Amino acid sequence: MNVQIDRDYIIQKTKDMVQINSVNPSLSPGGKGEAELGAYVADSLNDLGLDVKLYKLKPDRVNVAGVLKGAGEGRSLLLNAHMDTVGVDGMIIDPFGAEIKDGRLYGRGSQDMKGSLAAMMGAAKAFVDTGIELAGDLIITGVADEEYASIGSEDLVKHVSADGAIVTEPTDLTLCRAHRGFIWHEVETFGRAAHGSRFKEGVDANMRMGRFLAQLDNLEQELRNRPAHPLVGPPSLHAARIRGGLEISTYAAHCLLEIERRTNPGETVSQATAEIQSIIDRLEYDDPTFKASLKATFSREPFEIGEDALIVKILEDSMTNQLGSKPAQSGQTFWTDAALFAAAGMETVLVGPVGNGLHSEEEWVDLQSVVDLAHILAETAINYCR
Repeated sequence: MNVQIDRDYIIQKTKDMVQINSVNPSLSPGGKGEAELGAYVADSLNDLGLDVKLYKLKPDRVNVAGVLKGAGEGRSLLLNAHMDTVGVDGMIIDPFGAEIKDGRLYGRGSQDMKGSLAAMMGAAKAFVDTGIELAGDLIITGVADEEYASIGSEDLVKHVSADGAIVTEPTDLTLCRAHRGFIWHEVETFGRAAHGSRFKEGVDANMRMGRFLAQLDNLEQELRNRPAHPLVGPPSLHAARIRGGLEISTYAAHCLLEIERRTNPGETVSQATAEIQSIIDRLEYDDPTFKASLKATFSREPFEIGEDALIVKILEDSMTNQLGSKPAQSGQTFWTDAALFAAAGMETVLVGPVGNGLHSEEEWVDLQSVVDLAHILAETAINYCR
């Protein structure tokens, strides 16, 4: 069954949404949040006749969900995109200009992921325009805060559910079946404050953190040499931020290090934390004056779905039909909301448009790939919602 995709509608929606500032305020002071964009998306879905709900999370932070009701007892499918963007400092283009040049639309969030959101809306419009009725429900969702802590999708799955979900993160039109998770750790080393001249009294927490960092570097290299996951590669970590000491003439009483550990499918928080704790244990054993603490402050699980899952097979067929060849199957090293939808019991996969410059000085999305994505999502909905 062929559906007619309204190319002009999709391009205009992408342009309109890029022109709306939805910078995540948790990442960038003064960021506008998702409220204005959420209202735009809600109005657009209302115009299509969907049953729309707006979920307010906190001031200027919202989720939107619109349901295109199915005719019968078919499977339901949720399409997801996040509405927040990272900040715009350092961009060499107008971040909200939405300039179109050589088939590309430029601006913050164009690929990550307002083009995807427009494609989802375009897929829903195709069914409304043609009168094609799906057997199961099609749910269009725009969520807050994916770029920081994903409070949007974390809340959404409490209110909305489906049999399957497609997260339309930018995958350059590859079929993504896995991504890494992450854990944020804090390590604190403890010393004893003293005047800088009193070396017999002072214990330098910063120097002790240096010992820890040297061992952490060894662990980071060892992680990269582990057998790589076939889709996402090896696990990794980095020392993200360090703070220690009060003034130049005083021994530092404590030093705080923040670490981000990127986890592969199959790895757990307890396992990754134990590897870091073992460094502290060795250093304390070697030197009784070495004192340190470790805690995991926040984490998100990795994600993986098998190649034989129904949603994967149907999406692969739809991509092949639209693109003319079988798509590559990929994994992403970054985290996405797909893990939350999968944990909520939805069989989940990712596909999104072609582009470049995510989180960088010049972001763009290829408009033809956005239109292709709308075709792919519509065909997938027809064959999944049966």
